[in-house]
Amino acid sequence: MVNFTILAGGFDIAGTLPFIATYLFNSEAGTLDVVGQFPTGHNCSWISSSLTNRSVLYATNAIYPQGFLQSFSVTPDGVLSSAIDTVWAGGPRPAYTTALRNGQIANMNYDPGTGRVVPLSEDGLHFEEVSPSAGVITFPVPTAPTSEGASHPHMILELDQEILVPDLGGDTIWRLAQEETTKNWTIVGSILQPPGSGPRHLAVHDGFLYTLHELASTLTLQRLPAFPNGTSEIIASVSIVPQDPPPGALWAAAEILIPKPTPQFPVPYIYVSNRNTGIPDATGKGDSIAIFEHVHGDAANEGSLKLVTQVFTGLQQVRGIQIGLEENGGNEFLVAAGVAGNGGTVVYRRVDGGRGLEEVARNLDIPTRSTFVWL
Repeated sequence: MVNFTILAGGFDIAGTLPFIATYLFNSEAGTLDVVGQFPTGHNCSWISSSLTNRSVLYATNAIYPQGFLQSFSVTPDGVLSSAIDTVWAGGPRPAYTTALRNGQIANMNYDPGTGRVVPLSEDGLHFEEVSPSAGVITFPVPTAPTSEGASHPHMILELDQEILVPDLGGDTIWRLAQEETTKNWTIVGSILQPPGSGPRHLAVHDGFLYTLHELASTLTLQRLPAFPNGTSEIIASVSIVPQDPPPGALWAAAEILIPKPTPQFPVPYIYVSNRNTGIPDATGKGDSIAIFEHVHGDAANEGSLKLVTQVFTGLQQVRGIQIGLEENGGNEFLVAAGVAGNGGTVVYRRVDGGRGLEEVARNLDIPTRSTFVWL
């Protein structure tokens, strides 16, 4: 395939109304063009597609004092409807949302440590809340002296029988299960993380749990503990920060991706984004996307994490990165943007089996974006 449609959400930009942008990426010509901007609620910081119908899109409104979720319909070429439905997120500043396999949608609110799960209509376009407070989950306030003193749930990862929720403020990963009668999700266990590390996003592959820690800017590796409340030791912990950082840099890890292995990309390399929230790099190199490999050992040694390369992007505060769909060949490409500066949006080709990234196209029309969906 040559043409790819990419949707991009982001925080509000001064002087413009909030919007989701549509990009057309032509991989043969090496072009990336903005072909549409469509109104949303304020601070559309995260977007995701329906699991069964890519013509349905969900978006957060990360605002204070109350955040919201919105639903949209979208055509294959990226034309969005106006918002079809809007529902309370269960708290302010929702940082992440995703549809679940059981016909519900979940979101997590950075403040004040809450999340919400509500049913979706059969077509996925409407939120069917039973009551204004139904489905709200409140996470425990951390008591450890090294914590931030508040719960900051930041992501949702659905596995076979549970949801994992990394809590940046609580230095833990919560394990949620669904009650059979009420269909509510409740906390049934936790996976403790290093004090002060701030787990932000995570991935699971082949029985291993990979956690990206915002406050420590580290990537950790451990076996996924037995459900619901098993334990496991951290096998490896590595810094994701590039060498020789600029003076005044303040690092905060953001996103982790482990694409499904394919014949073209047989090794499940780990892609993580760095965010320098301090003084920007004066050389123009910008922040980096680091690529790691889980190097497996023998039966007595479960392996280590090895840095493959650091890819400097020319972007400031790289937050959202997303790999395209395998079904149309989009998994050859990765899209990225920053939430600060004016570096725009860039598409990379995964090269050398995924060990590297090669810039294909960049668009500067919109200076910042934070989240992407490939259609």
